[in-house]
Amino acid sequence: MKIVNARLRGREGLHRIELDGARIAAIVAQPALADAGDGLDAAGNLVVPPFVEPHIHLDATLTAGEPAWNMSGTLFEGIERWAERKALVTHEDTKTRARKAIDMLVEHGIQHVRTHVDVTDPTLAALKAMLEVREETRHLIDLQIVAFPQEGIESYQGGRELMAEAIALGADVVGGIPHFENTREQGVSSIKFLMDLAERSGCLVDVHCDETDDPQSRFLEVLAEEARVRDMGERVTASHTTAMGSWDNAYCSKLFRLLKLSRINFVSCPTESIHLQGRFDTFPKRRGLTRVAELDRAGLNVCFGQDSIVDPWYPLGNGNILRILEAGLHICHMLGYADLQRALDLVTGHSARTLQLGERYGLEVGRPANLLILSAASDYELLRSQGHALVSIRHGEVLMRRTPARIERYS
Repeated sequence: MKIVNARLRGREGLHRIELDGARIAAIVAQPALADAGDGLDAAGNLVVPPFVEPHIHLDATLTAGEPAWNMSGTLFEGIERWAERKALVTHEDTKTRARKAIDMLVEHGIQHVRTHVDVTDPTLAALKAMLEVREETRHLIDLQIVAFPQEGIESYQGGRELMAEAIALGADVVGGIPHFENTREQGVSSIKFLMDLAERSGCLVDVHCDETDDPQSRFLEVLAEEARVRDMGERVTASHTTAMGSWDNAYCSKLFRLLKLSRINFVSCPTESIHLQGRFDTFPKRRGLTRVAELDRAGLNVCFGQDSIVDPWYPLGNGNILRILEAGLHICHMLGYADLQRALDLVTGHSARTLQLGERYGLEVGRPANLLILSAASDYELLRSQGHALVSIRHGEVLMRRTPARIERYS
């Protein structure tokens, strides 16, 4: 297969991309427009590696209102509603909902996904179902599973044992939620435990960290220091860190020095965070997001995720990561010229680095033939036009093709 008339980010002019089975065989500059023949014509639009979803909860997706709605819109009521829904979880229920959500992601050009799966359940029912989904959907996506202790490690009975069992069963990533533990001391010990578990098992780490407006919630410094002293930083991710939006500049000035030394990754989920956070404010209301622009400009790796699709924490969502990107750039004051020219970094390369995809990702000769043809010629134009992935190619075969809506004018 070949793709002609492709624009590539960071490269001038048009290019031809040749695929040899499941690998990229060649990327060649084109002097002029070419006939696609039996190949694909990018028509001067961007061709990029697949979009990446670095933070979602596939086990909870499509459960909003079952058995009750989150009426306050708060994070903690969402956890309460999910605890009720968990009692209704069955193996097939989890698999069916997860597969529907994965289909949504695939339709929007996502081929790499990290999902958090609740393991504060003595039966580990959701995890066992998701392990099967991971195998059954390999032709669609590469799925990383996080053992996520939604109700805590130390404050949930048997939490440590369940985490260890989840990793033994095949979870890829060790999770945590220190700000939800009953005490500060339990939050700290939960981080030390999960980092020990990750070191022993060779797993990656992704912690829900300081997902609160409470300016006293400061577990990020603990996670970063543990990553630094263990030299694990690039394998460690801090998700949400929304309390950073409530920390003062003097504290953050010192903290950023540690964050750079630690080399950890960050995931922000802007639509969900602006929905859940700021709920205890009158006016002025905090936006409830981490300092995305500041992290990015400090040279730290930060990316955007969807977090939820129609669950107790967020009632909307359709799998479109570009919707999240556009909202995040607005919310984070990142609509300046330089940010708009490289906006797709936040849902492609930065996310791939967070998932540690390495040479399994990217438009380079010899790498997997996984790529997208987009509907615009630049990052800026894709955002401005609210564009889409038109074609998704996986292992050298077309996985998805979108036909844009046709508009007829009569004047």
